[in-house]
Amino acid sequence: MKIELIKARLSDIDDMQKLVVKEIEAGVILARSSDEVATNIRSYILAKEDDKIVGFCALHIHTQSLAEIRSLVVTENKRGMGIGQSLIAKAIEEAKALGLQKVLSLTYKQLFFEKLGFVEIPKESLPEHKIWADCIKCKHFPVCNEVSLIKTL
Repeated sequence: MKIELIKARLSDIDDMQKLVVKEIEAGVILARSSDEVATNIRSYILAKEDDKIVGFCALHIHTQSLAEIRSLVVTENKRGMGIGQSLIAKAIEEAKALGLQKVLSLTYKQLFFEKLGFVEIPKESLPEHKIWADCIKCKHFPVCNEVSLIKTL
């Protein structure tokens, strides 16, 4: 298995949207329109195998010091192979190159992120614009079981 990590292109959006359908239906990933993905296309990192997308995540910048890893997904038959870890490592590498100091994640997979050096923080410490820009769109809002974690770079 040769996995290549590359930046997403606009032509990848349809395949990206297909990959997250089940996760959106399950309420694990927030639905984003193709236009919203296009607007933020530079944030996305793809994992490709034989030119097929098998996973992706986004590094979304909130402030000069804080970014968020969001929309992390790996196709079901490729989970447990280190692809998610590789995507996060690539996003953190990019965050460091940009001079960011911290990377945040809201997730149902707390242990996964803790193994990568993230530590739990109270949701109340999240930037207010995060809650009103993203969380309010979630079908679980305001009663949410996601855990907030942060990694200092």
